[in-house]
Amino acid sequence: MGKLDLKDRKILYQLDLNSRQTLTQLGKKVGLGRNVVAYRIKKMQDTGIIKNFYTNINCFKFGYMIFRIYIRFQYTPSKTKNEIINHFINYKNSMAVNSVKGDIDLSVLLWVKKDHEFYEFWNNTINKYGEYFDEKILSIYVQGDEYQYSFLLPEKNITNQRKKFSTIKDKPIEIDEIDYKILDILAVNARIPLIELANKVGCSSQTLEHRLKALKQKKVIIGFRAELDFSKLGLRWCDLKINLKKHSERKKIVQYMEKNPNFVCLDTAVGYKDLEMEFIIENFDRLDEIIDEIEEKFPNAIRNYVYWSDVKRHKYRFLPELK
Repeated sequence: MGKLDLKDRKILYQLDLNSRQTLTQLGKKVGLGRNVVAYRIKKMQDTGIIKNFYTNINCFKFGYMIFRIYIRFQYTPSKTKNEIINHFINYKNSMAVNSVKGDIDLSVLLWVKKDHEFYEFWNNTINKYGEYFDEKILSIYVQGDEYQYSFLLPEKNITNQRKKFSTIKDKPIEIDEIDYKILDILAVNARIPLIELANKVGCSSQTLEHRLKALKQKKVIIGFRAELDFSKLGLRWCDLKINLKKHSERKKIVQYMEKNPNFVCLDTAVGYKDLEMEFIIENFDRLDEIIDEIEEKFPNAIRNYVYWSDVKRHKYRFLPELK
């Protein structure tokens, strides 16, 4: 896995578990001094392995829903393609914008509170760029289950212990302006020091700690994680989308895949495939092996499938932007 040694991988594993851990806490868990941990993290940031630290926020709690858009381009100059990508990036409610390689070219997730809000944005998008879309697929994203990156460590039993970060529809709650400011900052900077964060939102450190605790207890904050550039580790992010012959097999397949350390996310949506799983793997040969495993373990369960890999993640933010 790239040029990382075991200590580096242990640091990444712990940062993915909770990126707000202090250097001292990290040092105790990986067997290094805090200054050495700081040096190694800085080095991984400088080389681009660590892109940033983000907070997984459950905006379903605020009454949002997620619309998902898959686009395949046609006759689109590079300049126009970049303009379209920026159109989605700059929309304050966009959650994820990814260029992919497969039977589609662009994957977009949007936070919206009302169907008509999405319609207005999408209608405007089609009016401006529709001539460049060969195919467009819309669906409603219902739930995301992300799994800790246990593939970072060599221990065979670590997969059974890994944490799951679930973004799921729940009873809406109300938060005030200060809480939203806290989340807005943490969304893109999960490791910001407590005092600095308190100064930015205009409250005391003690008050901020209380608010953070409450947001975690209410399951608004799901976790603090590290965003990594897997290409620098010799890995790639792949999506496997399956239509099932036997939908009753879905849960069994998921439970089986949860034992695979390279299985990192289960996407649940209405309007596309029956089973959507994400993996971080070395190459497509490994994905073919995973598909063979599923077909052998669950014969006649798969009707058809497609897969693609992320080429570039342009935006990944679990909270609509404050503007």
